[in-house]
Amino acid sequence: MKTILIIEDDNDINHMLSRLLLQNGYQTVSAYSGTEGRLVHNSRIDLILLDLMLPGKSGEEIIGELKAKQNVPIIVMSAIHDVEKKVDLFALGADDYITKPFDNKELLARIAVRLKGTELPGTGIDNVTFEDITIDEGTFSAACRGISMELSKHEFLLLKLLVENAGRTCTKSRIYEVVWDYADSVDENTLNVHISRLRKKLKACNPDREYIETVWGIGYRLKKSEN
Repeated sequence: MKTILIIEDDNDINHMLSRLLLQNGYQTVSAYSGTEGRLVHNSRIDLILLDLMLPGKSGEEIIGELKAKQNVPIIVMSAIHDVEKKVDLFALGADDYITKPFDNKELLARIAVRLKGTELPGTGIDNVTFEDITIDEGTFSAACRGISMELSKHEFLLLKLLVENAGRTCTKSRIYEVVWDYADSVDENTLNVHISRLRKKLKACNPDREYIETVWGIGYRLKKSEN
């Protein structure tokens, strides 16, 4: 699964981009300044979305530094329409440019192209696994011990989130954000019902294992086998 670094100081835009990418099969890392972006950029990052108007060092100033640290595609996001400005950004090392406000589908298409022809999220090439649980994003399916589970959309997204963060606690707010996109209709009771259903379906595949652990007052996580 590809990881995208979002360097954007506007909280709303940063969170929107993170939700969009998570919902389309990418992992994300967020930074809110040029300095923070340089610090968190590492070998795990596959692509960078870079705003120009950042506090401290601007996007233009850090393009070269980001490329020198780990050379991955950089897509610049800005409201600037000036052609000469765009040419200058390419000269600095930017790989692509998208003008704000942009269409989400266009952004996703540009990301897919810049990831050098690798499979788009959801093609099933990179399954997500945890012990004997397998998530196939391409077919929107999941299996435990080789036994297929019939899951609703939200059950699938919930299990996928837990598997991707196996051993780490997924907070309730994080689950609401990724699985339900902060829908008005979601509440704690809805989450509890989905967790209960997932537990039953996993139990049906493996009666001897309890996969989902409640972290009281915080959220849920998948726990590793004691064997």
